[in-house]
Amino acid sequence: MTYLALVAFAAIFASLGAALYFMLKGGGKTEDEQAAKSGRMAKALAFRIGFSVVLFICILVGWKLGYLHPTGISAGQ
Repeated sequence: MTYLALVAFAAIFASLGAALYFMLKGGGKTEDEQAAKSGRMAKALAFRIGFSVVLFICILVGWKLGYLHPTGISAGQ
């Protein structure tokens, strides 16, 4: 489960980096080129959101199946 979480975090950061690259990359001179750049950035951000949702669901399923256990400060103090 730890490896799955690490892969998901890597995918999230990679898609965020791709969106940053498309945002900072020199824009086209025509409207079609600018729309294509904007579409690639939106697609990269959509993938990031999808990876985040999948990671969250995997954490919940892992907790429910007993693979993950909460740790930290107890509520009884």
